[in-house]
Amino acid sequence: MTEATGGTGKRGKKRDHPWLIRTYAGHSTAKESNKLYRSNLAKGQTGLSVAFDLPTQTGYDSDHPLAKGEVGKVGVPISHLGDMRTLFEGIPLDRMNTSMTINATAAWLLALYVALAEEQGVDKGSLSGTTQNDILKEYLSRGTYVFPPQPSMRLVKDTILYSTREIPKWNPMNVCSYHLQEAGATPQQELAFALANAIAVLDTVKASDAVSGKDFEEVVGRISFFVNAGVRFVTELCKMRAFCELWEEITRERYGVTNEKHRRFRYGVQVNSLGLTEQQPENNVYRILIEMLAVTLSKNARARAVQLPAWNEALGLPRPWDQQWSIRMQQIVAYETDLLEYADLFDGSAEVTRKVGELKAEAREELEQIEKMGGAVKAVESGYMKERLVESNTKRLEAIERGEQVVVGVNKFTETEPSPLSTGTESILTVPHEVEDEQIERLKAWRENRDQIAVRHTLRALSLAAADGSNIMPVSIACAKAGVTTGEWGAALRKVFGEYRAPTGVGRAVRNDAQGLDEIREAVNAASRRLGRRVKFLVGKPGLDGHSNGAEQIAARARDAGMEVVYQGIRLTPDEIVNAARDEKVHVVGLSILSGSHVPLVREVMEKLRAEGLNLPVVVGGIIPPEDEALLKKSGVAAVFTPKDYELNRILSDLVKIVETSAGKNAA
Repeated sequence: MTEATGGTGKRGKKRDHPWLIRTYAGHSTAKESNKLYRSNLAKGQTGLSVAFDLPTQTGYDSDHPLAKGEVGKVGVPISHLGDMRTLFEGIPLDRMNTSMTINATAAWLLALYVALAEEQGVDKGSLSGTTQNDILKEYLSRGTYVFPPQPSMRLVKDTILYSTREIPKWNPMNVCSYHLQEAGATPQQELAFALANAIAVLDTVKASDAVSGKDFEEVVGRISFFVNAGVRFVTELCKMRAFCELWEEITRERYGVTNEKHRRFRYGVQVNSLGLTEQQPENNVYRILIEMLAVTLSKNARARAVQLPAWNEALGLPRPWDQQWSIRMQQIVAYETDLLEYADLFDGSAEVTRKVGELKAEAREELEQIEKMGGAVKAVESGYMKERLVESNTKRLEAIERGEQVVVGVNKFTETEPSPLSTGTESILTVPHEVEDEQIERLKAWRENRDQIAVRHTLRALSLAAADGSNIMPVSIACAKAGVTTGEWGAALRKVFGEYRAPTGVGRAVRNDAQGLDEIREAVNAASRRLGRRVKFLVGKPGLDGHSNGAEQIAARARDAGMEVVYQGIRLTPDEIVNAARDEKVHVVGLSILSGSHVPLVREVMEKLRAEGLNLPVVVGGIIPPEDEALLKKSGVAAVFTPKDYELNRILSDLVKIVETSAGKNAA
């Protein structure tokens, strides 16, 4: 909720201060991202929301083999303190509210931020902002986890304890339900799973016996949330009111928090990117505005910070102009309308009260189920929460395919005029290929010019702290100042904690209630008879992209259609994919990549397949611009599927035809 009021409206009414206005941004290099930040701040943006690239998020340097093709694609690469300096050049950290979408490596990025602040002469006690730091949802949705759940929770605990003592204005954790909705969560699941994650974190902090009494209340008061708002406006508005009421109840009854301020549900929001369409993308502007109203109209459940996606994010990276459009949308609502002049518009509404009560009751049931399992960590490790999300997402997609859930321009009202907004080669932002080489050269120079003895000393101290249970933050800050890189920090902790592969949520059993599959099942059966064995389909996710929703749904539908499916989860190397294709004797390979690294990764997989003598058809899915689609097909890819291809049965039908065509060519 927004606390303060300020200013006076045209009719003498006091106006609330608007929420923090942000855009989620970062790409290519620290220098280019800094330029974008300063431009957006000059246009009236009031806070920063930093997007990091996948190597940074997963603890690798830009020159690591797994980082190939991923550098600067979905965010900014930050390999060391020098990159952080460049990212915030000319931006005084004591006067900026900075949100960082970082989870597995949150302790490290916060350490770099603190080190930079001290270098600027800024008292770290004056820093304000947020590290997302919600590792549990990474196992369920976005996939940028590194370590197993228990040591990961320890890192979260360490950042919370350090921040509460040393950076009191900092939110050390954003419990993130945003990606849960992107992964298919219903509003009830979004409520329950996010609150279960928050409970798991607070229970971990409490069990450490490091804080108690009023100090623990301070910890509770610094926990914030990051939520999603979809286009079902009334439900989303009621969901936010339910979040506020349930959190107040949990903090009061479970944790005994007496300070009303520390029981408040404080949240930022990015509205739903999942619902943005490649077809008729101009319609996305209306969707974004409606979704934003769900988190701003109800004063008692109003977001403290809002960042809006751009209208063309289903096509690729937005340009600065596209981000400006989203900033202006927020400014019009905040400054031109009279929204901030009134008390809550929905207090006393019988319909809103009924819906909020319904959502709370269903969320409590789910919370009770998770509690019976031993809490959120156990529910993650067992695969329960992931399976529930895959199941919900399956139902959502099937409803769209059958036309039961209308998406304008996709499954209804599809006749359209060509959009003048999305034509031409510069309709989206593309990251030049040379960016990766330039970043690697800067990284090599950084390593050569630092104090190597200090680096070795601090890395040894980091390993010892990880092993003996000491708080990881002070030694991480020392590492940052000594010039340690992201990959070196990550490697040191990998040696102590190990790595982890989360459950995929895609079971082996065929769903008996799957509808509309008779025709495709018969096609699969017929092809299997001609091949002499069951059609076998490998679904692979090469590179560091952890967005697995599409891959999971394709794997589940292919299984239900009668194919034998090989799906081993996220972050596979090209070698692992090729080995699986060979060992499993598959008929077709499907590669899912949403990070923009599709061209180099697909080429590498195909080269390795040919080197192994595997003449297999390869299909690719992801957010792929038309010019890249042409490149992929020229290199031998059999088919490319993008978000406009929402009918999974049609995709599977195409796959069967591709398998049969390939088998015929090989037989000839």
